[in-house]
Amino acid sequence: MIIIPAIDLKEGKCVRLRQGKMDSSTIFNDDPVAQAKIWEQTGASRIHVVDLDGSVDGSPVNLNTIRRIVSSVGVPVQLGGGIRNSHTIHQYLDSGISVVIIGTIAAKTPDVAISFLGEFPNKVAIGIDAVAGMVAVQGWTESTGVDAIELAQKFDNLCPASFIYTDIERDGMMMGPNFEATRIFARSVTSPVILSGGVTSLDDVRRARQLERDGVAGIIIGRALYEGAIDPVEAIRIAEVRDAG
Repeated sequence: MIIIPAIDLKEGKCVRLRQGKMDSSTIFNDDPVAQAKIWEQTGASRIHVVDLDGSVDGSPVNLNTIRRIVSSVGVPVQLGGGIRNSHTIHQYLDSGISVVIIGTIAAKTPDVAISFLGEFPNKVAIGIDAVAGMVAVQGWTESTGVDAIELAQKFDNLCPASFIYTDIERDGMMMGPNFEATRIFARSVTSPVILSGGVTSLDDVRRARQLERDGVAGIIIGRALYEGAIDPVEAIRIAEVRDAG
């Protein structure tokens, strides 16, 4: 299991939101490139970047910043936010992004998402962002009424790079992840699952580590790292040690 620090981009700055609300952002670093280097230096083997502005607009907004992040670090960068067509995916992959994450397209037009999985093998992850088990899209601003597990199972046999499962009600709230919902979700698919949303303490990392047997392969952490509630070096040690859990 790996720890994946998050960098959320809003107006070119590194921010964190609460429950995905764009009007509740906290700026943690004016320089996202410097932040990416910090996460790499702490030992992170992958970095998670989200173009928050792009999520709402439906197209890349922070592309130049993203390119600078990718060129500044030597670890893979996965990216989500505003990815709605194959041209955008080509742009990001050509810029050095390792994996692109699609969410809104997967929920609203599954056939298009299926075509992306075929066109870009092993390069597309499916973001499943849920409230009470139902998928939300457009930067979490719109509920779809689609069941998260049913949606995931439409893509599972097409071998997405991973499913990134986020419980929106826990995201940025420093109240711990929804472990049970994540466990149920991970058991419902065969592809790797990355837990996102609400990881607050090293105890949360230890509990999340136990979900590896259910198919959880990584943990995205944001606010808790920025606020110092979690030591990234210790989190990586706990998550990646062979006999943990």
